Amino acid sequence: MLMEEVEQKKKLISTMRNKPWRMMKKLSVLREAQAFVEKFEGALGKGKGKKLYAYKMMMAKKWVKFKRDFDNFKTQCIPWEMKIKEVESHFGSSVASYFIFLRWMYGVNLVLFGLIFGLVIIPEVLMGMPYGSMPRKTVPRAEQATAMDFSVLWDFEGYIKYSALFYGYYNNQRTIGWLKYRLPMAYFMVGISVFGYSLMVVIRSMARNANESTADGDDENFVFSWKMFTSWDYLIGNPETADNKFASITTSFKESIVDEQESNKDENIHLRRFLRVLANVLIICCLCGSGYLIYFVVKRSQTFSKMQNAGWYERNEVEIVMSLLGMFCPPLFETIATLENYHPRIGLKWQLGRIFALFLGNLYTFLLALMDDVNEKLAEEDVVKNITRWTLFGYYNSSMENSTATPPPLDPADVPRGPCWETTVGIEIVRLTVSDILVTFVTILVGDFIRACFVRFMNYCWCWDLEAGFPSYAEFDISGNVLGLVFNQGMIWMGSFYAPGLVGINVLRLLTSMYFQCWAVMSSNVPHARVFKASKSNNFYMGLLLLILFLSLLPVAYTIMSLPPSFDCGPFSGKKRMYDVIQETIELDFPLFVAKIFGYVANPGLIIPAILLMVLAIYYLNAVSEAYQRANAELKKKMQLQREEEKNKRNNKASNNSMMQDLEDLLAPSTKSESSPKQAEDKKTDSPNQASTAGKQEKAEALNSSPITAGRRAAFIPPPHVLVTRPLTPGTWAPYPQPRQPWPGGRPMGPFPGRGRGQPRYVHPV
Repeated sequence: MLMEEVEQKKKLISTMRNKPWRMMKKLSVLREAQAFVEKFEGALGKGKGKKLYAYKMMMAKKWVKFKRDFDNFKTQCIPWEMKIKEVESHFGSSVASYFIFLRWMYGVNLVLFGLIFGLVIIPEVLMGMPYGSMPRKTVPRAEQATAMDFSVLWDFEGYIKYSALFYGYYNNQRTIGWLKYRLPMAYFMVGISVFGYSLMVVIRSMARNANESTADGDDENFVFSWKMFTSWDYLIGNPETADNKFASITTSFKESIVDEQESNKDENIHLRRFLRVLANVLIICCLCGSGYLIYFVVKRSQTFSKMQNAGWYERNEVEIVMSLLGMFCPPLFETIATLENYHPRIGLKWQLGRIFALFLGNLYTFLLALMDDVNEKLAEEDVVKNITRWTLFGYYNSSMENSTATPPPLDPADVPRGPCWETTVGIEIVRLTVSDILVTFVTILVGDFIRACFVRFMNYCWCWDLEAGFPSYAEFDISGNVLGLVFNQGMIWMGSFYAPGLVGINVLRLLTSMYFQCWAVMSSNVPHARVFKASKSNNFYMGLLLLILFLSLLPVAYTIMSLPPSFDCGPFSGKKRMYDVIQETIELDFPLFVAKIFGYVANPGLIIPAILLMVLAIYYLNAVSEAYQRANAELKKKMQLQREEEKNKRNNKASNNSMMQDLEDLLAPSTKSESSPKQAEDKKTDSPNQASTAGKQEKAEALNSSPITAGRRAAFIPPPHVLVTRPLTPGTWAPYPQPRQPWPGGRPMGPFPGRGRGQPRYVHPV
């Protein structure tokens, strides 16, 4: 009995959440059940097993508590989780999705920074040759006077240019240090691994988001009912958390109302199509104009770079123009997009695509113009290479003629240098990244914070309502911030091969952006006028990131496979192509058969069929996935129809039953009153069983006499053969019925058994 009671208490504890009780009753019953289980659970053992059982139960409880505490600890260890929840409660899931995406990008860049810093920068700094020991690690003599000026360092020249931040600092020795670390091979493999790891992480995240979105099920039915009755979390005990949850529920209702309004909206389709075509034409014109402007500015900057006394604007014209285009074009696109009148979620995707096209066009225009500069530097390298050789040859020959002793080595600062086009590309990308960071922070500070302060404090003494009219408070620009983050990450992927320290700069940028933008959005922004719900996954953001990853890989792959490396800087100097380091490592460090295997694998006769096979496999898997999606859609439709049919059947059955019951209540007294008093006396003398049987028969006769059931049964039941002994006489109405004598034995007075003391007004003559 004790065991059964303990099991009942455990079952009650596990199902307490589903009980339709008040919270005070739930808490009191829960405490009593827990106290009972804790007191008597250990008494179920016998003899020596009693203590062992109690010990096992205690350890099981401690283990459950430990797992719960550990889960809470893991939740607390998620970076910025409470900040993002607070933003989501006030601004909706669409704004929170940006900060979730920013946190994910920070984690990816942290891994990339650890990979580059641990395998490339640290080995070169610790085991490589020190600064000043060779020309590539020394500032030239002509630049040493201004190498520490702020203006020079701000342009990433001087000592920064000849540091481990850029490609040209690293030595081309096969092995360095006592570990015989192969730095050129590590540099090449880390550069490839950055793209490989990023590709794997993005695709894995997209697959996980897709699985989560399909596993959630269909929540399009009874949306407002579910939100009304199941949104609140009864475990909240903090007032601030309760306020955030209240704001979150309110925002989710606004999101659902917008979705419902958009699904039931009627519009003029022809006018809407014309306005959308017009908007796309205007945006295409803006994109073409921005691309031409960047190409013109980059070509002019090459002319400015050859000038001796170029000003600050001439040196930074490219970065200024690209930053201004990124600042003013997205609001212009958003203004033009008002002509289209899309759903806010669809409008956000269109806005993201257009800003992405703007950034991508600007980036590739910048790269095409930069490639012209690279070709000029490659032509210049041939001349400088010959000058360097003749300088070293003349120095050593003159030293040998003047003395018989060994001549001292030439000072690295005096050796003629090549332009080192890899470092030049890295410097340009770092400049662009830093200028983008500064423009982003200044835009938030001026466009959001100072604007909010002006509206807040000047609204009392202004001519019109600044909060409701112009300029009002700023809304959080989701599309601009997301595309700025994606574009910046593309620059990081592209520039990490030419500037290994760029990933560290990006980690600091993302870290400061999280705190700075969270503060700005909570203090200076207001929720959107049309709050909308973000999609269940960030797959659209991930799709843009995957596309920018692929497009960032193309320039790096082109330089690795096609352009010769600089002859006097970088880990690949002295080779015809950068990828020759792999062939060199295979030939010198691996057995001969491994080299043959790699030679066979690199044969185009095997690569092309393998690529075709992968394309066919992708096509097949895509077709299977689409077939599964169509089958799931059909199954959902069938289940919906079946549920609606069952619901209609239940409703019809309930309405028919209620109608039949009403008719029975109305017709039963009249049918029963037509029976003779003699039959009533016979029924009184029958046994109780016979009386109950007769009552059932009377109910059946009353049911059959009703107009509905009679009509249904008339076609199936033959007419009864009744023997008539005398003609029927019409009934008479008795004004006041005569009272009957009481029944012997205390039975109630009345014409029928169980009818009470009253008599019907309609009396049939005997």
